Amino acid sequence: MSLNLVNMDHGSGGKLTQNLIKIFTNYFDNNGSESMTDSAVFKNNTGISAFTTDSYVINPLDFPGGDIGKLAVCGTVNDLAVSGAVPMYLSCAFILEEGLEIEKLKEIVKSMAETAKRANVKIITGDTKVVEKGACDRMFINTAGVGFLEEKHRAIGSGIDVKAGDKILINGNIGDHGLAVLSIRNSFSNTIKSDCAPLNDLIKSCLKVNNSINFMRDATRGGLAAVLTELADKVNLGISLEEKSIPLAENTRGLCEFLGFDPLHLANEGKVIIVAGEGWEDILEVMKSHPLGINSSVIGTVVEKHHGKLVLKTEIGGNRIIDIPAGIQLPRIC
Repeated sequence: MSLNLVNMDHGSGGKLTQNLIKIFTNYFDNNGSESMTDSAVFKNNTGISAFTTDSYVINPLDFPGGDIGKLAVCGTVNDLAVSGAVPMYLSCAFILEEGLEIEKLKEIVKSMAETAKRANVKIITGDTKVVEKGACDRMFINTAGVGFLEEKHRAIGSGIDVKAGDKILINGNIGDHGLAVLSIRNSFSNTIKSDCAPLNDLIKSCLKVNNSINFMRDATRGGLAAVLTELADKVNLGISLEEKSIPLAENTRGLCEFLGFDPLHLANEGKVIIVAGEGWEDILEVMKSHPLGINSSVIGTVVEKHHGKLVLKTEIGGNRIIDIPAGIQLPRIC
């Protein structure tokens, strides 16, 4: 494999993705926004805004629990929400392959509209391009989003306020999205559905409770492991995870064991990781009272040891250092 060519591993959310991102950060000025978070956060004449963009190339277009349209809305809404913003407006741009069924396009657009309504955001502008047969895989979608936030929430996406003793919370089972997509690709017979959902209402409820939330991130490509290894390295503290406390559906666990996948690295599309200090118990209570947080759990702690490392305390009592893989487990899951 040539090091001078882009390959599928560059899209994994792992180490090669980080290397790829450096190409852009080396040339693009951040223009005053907080860098390397899920949304750019910046001051303007009327307050503080958040802006984000993402492209969706998932294969297939439909999967158990959603489709590319629902995914495009949820992904952008969630990137704004975990940055502490209230999502307001989205754009959508479609790249359509010649030969796409018009009925399929209608289905996807309808799904986007319904998801935007559920998330209480408006799709206000967009673009459409059609390319020759074979120039894309049926349909690609780009969405961008704008939201607004309070000054006190401005640093939530950066993690700069994270400190030893903070608790790691998550709003439910991990790994379902990645395996739902894998299952439909390979015609596996199981009941796993993607967790694809807009998280802004849940996050808004948590932010209202108190000021204990120091960091939030949705665990998409690269999964739980990618978010927490990046955070540990960024704040130069250790993170200790309790394997027995990590929510995982039995059918997901079983398929992971059968296929040799680590659920910590699998993509999610409806999971928020919250790092909170004193007052985290009240945050957890609110999470559990929300339909998207019934299975919420405390899964770990920020610690003053093994700085920069994510360590998993296994169910049998051992410790295992978790790192993000260089390559890809599942391509094109978002």
